[in-house]
Amino acid sequence: MAFVRSLLGAKKILSRSATAAVATRKSTTSAAPKGFLAVYVGESQKRRYVVPVSYLSQPSFQALLSKSEEEFGFDHPMGGLTIPCHEDTFIAVTSRLQ
Repeated sequence: MAFVRSLLGAKKILSRSATAAVATRKSTTSAAPKGFLAVYVGESQKRRYVVPVSYLSQPSFQALLSKSEEEFGFDHPMGGLTIPCHEDTFIAVTSRLQ
């Protein structure tokens, strides 16, 4: 049941982020391919990563999204999801998902 709530939370984050993305689409370099989403990772400087949507069902990736929600709420100024962690942490988490 907690897993379902986590997925619903992730969907809420994405749907609200998608609204912001539409508003700022002209300023982004390119859209993510179908089945992928763009995330911006970093604490001071943000770097764009494109990750598979399937990551949303992974508990470790959901933990990163929860941290993002705590820090940024649902307002993502970059137009995509912003994850405020070190790039090394993000790469370590996502490399275990592949």
